[in-house]
Amino acid sequence: MKIWLSGYRSYELNIFKESDPKIEVIKNTLKEYLLQKLTENGLEWILAGGQLGIEQWGLETANELKKDYPELKTAMMLPYQEFEQNWREDKQAKYQVIKQAVSFSASISTDPYKSPHQLRNWQEFMLAHTEGAVFVYDPEYEGKTKYPYEAVKKYQETHDYPLTLIDMDWLETSAREFIERKRDNGLQ
Repeated sequence: MKIWLSGYRSYELNIFKESDPKIEVIKNTLKEYLLQKLTENGLEWILAGGQLGIEQWGLETANELKKDYPELKTAMMLPYQEFEQNWREDKQAKYQVIKQAVSFSASISTDPYKSPHQLRNWQEFMLAHTEGAVFVYDPEYEGKTKYPYEAVKKYQETHDYPLTLIDMDWLETSAREFIERKRDNGLQ
């Protein structure tokens, strides 16, 4: 089983520092979801882009899981070459660390960014090479994930393609449970 993982950019969640506690909650939520897919559904591959936010945190989480589940593979599939070129140096460095840790990395387009068509091609690639998707996304709180979300909805009109949305309610519940577990374990 191969799944496409995507979601909000970090700034869309008002996360601007790596030390933001929301990241720990998001990663924990993703870990629980991915563990379930690993143990119940035979998850083999997690494909994500390299965007700052959910895609990078998801790949970091999946790469951590590879230690206990060596059969799990991760792929950073980029829409175009020089994807991170305009980012700050610290963001580029983090991107490179994640890119080195994944099982596979490639760009769908061999050119640097030229047009939105490259992003649509990337979406089509992700749909064609996965059997389902998980997005940390809530249609009530739109962000850039609106475009892959709409691509999945359109694809679902003609294909059996499950989409799991980890929405704001799910994240809020996860955050409460995470905080309770930390408190119960004396970690808070």
